[in-house]
Amino acid sequence: MTAVELSLEQVDHVADLARLALTDQERETFRLQLSAILEYAERLRQLDTGDIPLTATVLPLENIMRDDEACPSLPVEDVVANAPAVEDGCFRVPVVLPTPPEGDLDDRE
Repeated sequence: MTAVELSLEQVDHVADLARLALTDQERETFRLQLSAILEYAERLRQLDTGDIPLTATVLPLENIMRDDEACPSLPVEDVVANAPAVEDGCFRVPVVLPTPPEGDLDDRE
């Protein structure tokens, strides 16, 4: 197995992609740490996994959802009691998207 050793230029490139400003000491620390990670990944790549079935997860899958049962809800007055603005029993919120000019939605095919 060959040792994977990143150069400081490669560390600088990764730092630029991540928008990180690194000191010289941090550059060297990350060079050693990232090199160790890549070396370990190379060791894993060399393992023979041909007899191991494909796995999406190693955790047992089970449905933890409860049954959906209808039950009485809160009265509308209680729900909107602390709302800053209410209109016709609904929360009134500020407009976030501009209203399209008349006809824009009708021109679609």
